[in-house]
Amino acid sequence: MAQALVTGGASGIGAATVRRLVRDGHAVTFVDLDEKAGATLATETGARFMLADGTNQAQVNQVLTRSEFEILVNNIGADQHAFFTSTSPDEWRRLLAVNLETAFLFCHGVLPSMQQRGWGRIVMVASEAGRLGSKGGSVYAAAKAGLVGFARSLARENARYAITVNAVLPGPVRTPMVERAVNEFGGKILDDMAGLTLMRRLGEPDEIAAAIAFFCSTEAGFITGEALGVSGGMGCGA
Repeated sequence: MAQALVTGGASGIGAATVRRLVRDGHAVTFVDLDEKAGATLATETGARFMLADGTNQAQVNQVLTRSEFEILVNNIGADQHAFFTSTSPDEWRRLLAVNLETAFLFCHGVLPSMQQRGWGRIVMVASEAGRLGSKGGSVYAAAKAGLVGFARSLARENARYAITVNAVLPGPVRTPMVERAVNEFGGKILDDMAGLTLMRRLGEPDEIAAAIAFFCSTEAGFITGEALGVSGGMGCGA
C-alpha cells in the first residue's frame, strides 16, 4: 500500500481517481477547494480530504507535511472558453497558475522524499487539447502542453531513482467542466465534442482513472516519459 495524493480530487476525473486508488489498496489523500464535495467523497471512500488552494505555496506545503507521498496525481485544472484575443493577461496568468504551476508546486514538494526512498509515481492529467490545440481554449491548451513537457523532463531527471513520470491526455469527458460548457453554449456542444472522437461518444471519468491507476502501479515500472491519449481516438495520428 502506497501513500497517494490526488490534487483536484473532489469531482470528475479526480474523484474517480480517488475511488480507484482506494479500491486498489492505497492510502489516499486528496485536495480541493470544494469543501462540500470533498467531505462527501471522504465519507464515501475513507480517503483523507484537505481543503487547499493548489496555487498557494503555503497551503501546498501544509498538505505535504502530512505525509511522505509515494504517488502524486496532478489533476487540478480549469478552462475558460474564449478566443485568445478576448482573454486578458490576468486571465491567462490565472489559467497557467491553475493548470500548470500547481503541478510545479506539488512535484517540487514530493520529489525529494521520493528520490530518497528510491521509488515514486507521478501522473500529470493533461489533455488532448495540449497535443491538438483548442479553438476557444488556447491558454488551457498551452498549459496542458506544458504539463506533457514537464512530465517528460521530470522523467529524464528522475529515472535513476526509480521514479516514473507520465501524462494522461483525456479527450472530452463527462465532468463538471463539460457541464459548465453545456450551460454556457447549449446541449449541441456535447454532440460536437463526441464528434471529435473516433468512438463518437464522451469518455467517462472512470475510464480516465483506470489509465491513471495503471501508471501508478508497480506493473508500470518500465514506463516513463509517456503521454497516453485516453480520448476515444481523438488524437489518432497526432
